[in-house]
Amino acid sequence: MEFHSFSGIVMMIDDFSTDQDNEAGCYKLFMVDSGYGNIVNFVVGPTTYFVDHVMVEIGDQVTGFYDANAPAPLIYPPQFRALVMSRDSPYQNVKVDYFNRRLESSDGTLRLNLSPQTQIILQNGQSFNGDIGGRDLIVVYGASTRSIPAQTTPYKIIVLCS
Repeated sequence: MEFHSFSGIVMMIDDFSTDQDNEAGCYKLFMVDSGYGNIVNFVVGPTTYFVDHVMVEIGDQVTGFYDANAPAPLIYPPQFRALVMSRDSPYQNVKVDYFNRRLESSDGTLRLNLSPQTQIILQNGQSFNGDIGGRDLIVVYGASTRSIPAQTTPYKIIVLCS
């Protein structure tokens, strides 16, 4: 999976209807405005992972992560299925990407240095005890080096199991 992201301010949250009656109210549409004239609509469903399980509201600065290879309707504004949503914070960075065995992101911009304090969990909040290399990860971290790739010791890693 190739993850892309879009950041901006949530301008609208609305119910999003699917064709199935039993799923009424289970999907939301988040309109996110970058502030530079770019708008993206994110379809947020029951499986969308919210970092730190935050409740997002209109006016929040967020970043939505989506599968760049997934089919998307050719409409304006663009509409993507949100896989991960994060409410932005000046003290916390979030990266969603595939990390290889050396714990380097697929785009080569971030390398992870684990510590005993790094919390490694599954999406359901349970501990993950396997090898995190060669997997899609949600990485929550603070400061990073200015090297290429930047290096960081994450606070938390959420393993995305398919």
